[in-house]
Amino acid sequence: MRKILAVLALFTMAQTVPDPHLPKPTLDSVAPTLPQGLQHAVLIVSKTNGWRHLEHIPHSNRVLADIAKDLGRASYVTENAAVFNDAQLRHFSVIVLNSASGEFLTPEQRAAFARFVARGGGVVALHAAGDNSHTDPWYVRTVIGTTFIGHPGGADHLQSARLLVDKPDHPAMAGVKLPWSLVDEWYSFDANPAAKGMTVLARIDEASYRPGAKLAMGVHPVIWVNPSTKGRVFYSALGHSPEAYDDPQYRRILTNAIRWAAR
Repeated sequence: MRKILAVLALFTMAQTVPDPHLPKPTLDSVAPTLPQGLQHAVLIVSKTNGWRHLEHIPHSNRVLADIAKDLGRASYVTENAAVFNDAQLRHFSVIVLNSASGEFLTPEQRAAFARFVARGGGVVALHAAGDNSHTDPWYVRTVIGTTFIGHPGGADHLQSARLLVDKPDHPAMAGVKLPWSLVDEWYSFDANPAAKGMTVLARIDEASYRPGAKLAMGVHPVIWVNPSTKGRVFYSALGHSPEAYDDPQYRRILTNAIRWAAR
């Protein structure tokens, strides 16, 4: 009987231990204190009210800050979404949403974000910043333009796939050399974002990996931009693994994207 109770106790504890990949959603109301003299900087936000990519976020935040430094720009890394206010966003030229997931902005913060883009501010959204935990119509229409439906799991979760560049002349793709293959978690979407006016820059060659029948798209976009906003908006579904941010080709694209979005 004691053994049974011990097993039940362990089972109960296992059920109550929070999953670090699914933190309790929070909304921020007190804005952070920004460093002195911050102008035309890069704001790197990894706030997660949905799935938290805890494996890559610490490393990718450092890589993104290094990229900003290489571009001669200061950066500020935060998970405090209260920075989305008109006064503080004026210190930044581009916002990088580094797997920022879930509805992490209040209506007032989202309105400040929309005004930032409307006056020409740039956005570089990465990986989970385009998953289906984002439901706000403005965000979906402006940043994603389609709906995430899943990625391969199990033994096929991380696979090597070949990338194809559709717009080699776009500044974000400058210097990318083909052929290029990368090991990653490959997102699928319910429709090509080009149908909603996005410009697809790169896609996955589905013949080079195993998407599965339910996730195959045929034409499978992976990087695109929104040409219809005053601010430059870039999205890449790449970047599940920390190693992706060390890939020279992907780091080149991230550098290009931040430079382009920041004008």
